[in-house]
Amino acid sequence: MAQIFHPSINTIAKASIFGAVFIAAAAGWFIWEFSRSPYVTQAYVPREQPVQFSHEHHVAGLGIDCRYCHTTVEKSSFAGLPATKTCMSCHSQVWTNAALLQPVRDSWKSGQPIKWTRVHDLADFVHFPHDVHVNRGVGCTSCHGQVNEMPLMWKTKSLQMSWCLECHRNPAPHLREKWVTDKETKKSKYDYDIAFKMDWHPPLDQSERGKLLMEKYKINTYQLTNCSMCHY
Repeated sequence: MAQIFHPSINTIAKASIFGAVFIAAAAGWFIWEFSRSPYVTQAYVPREQPVQFSHEHHVAGLGIDCRYCHTTVEKSSFAGLPATKTCMSCHSQVWTNAALLQPVRDSWKSGQPIKWTRVHDLADFVHFPHDVHVNRGVGCTSCHGQVNEMPLMWKTKSLQMSWCLECHRNPAPHLREKWVTDKETKKSKYDYDIAFKMDWHPPLDQSERGKLLMEKYKINTYQLTNCSMCHY
């Protein structure tokens, strides 16, 4: 029987199969990396706002606490955005004629709220309660990064489900102790501000402390990884 294909076709066929597997793996890797890139997640991309508000100036420079503007962060799922009245509590006295703050003055005169651009904008089917997190010692910087170093606001995390689950499977590294010992009286006192401190750094034994805090705060990782915890 006459041979239809040249023997070299066997080599070409094997090489093409190997190449197809390699190309498929490379394509999968590219899609995986692309879906987590700043181009998709918008992480580290400063967002334009009606007023170019600088957290660096207000938080680090002036020492304003997060809760002064985000008033409901401890008692509601939504942290809250500052009303124009909050801005004018200072800017009716300082920078009163600054062109940068014209949108604030216009809002104050018209009664129309400033339309801020959401930076950390979750999908409508995701429930994220701020109060639950901060009241269990999860600091602002765990999710929002060092906002005290941001002249303009940007995301430092992807906010993708894989990122949320990474923390929900092991929240210990992010938990802060709310009860501290007063250096002068040597007595324990409740630290209401611990979650909002920008200069907090985990202690060397955070791994062990975090596990103890999980027990203290009654944090159950099985519940945290249940779909209904964030989607309902």
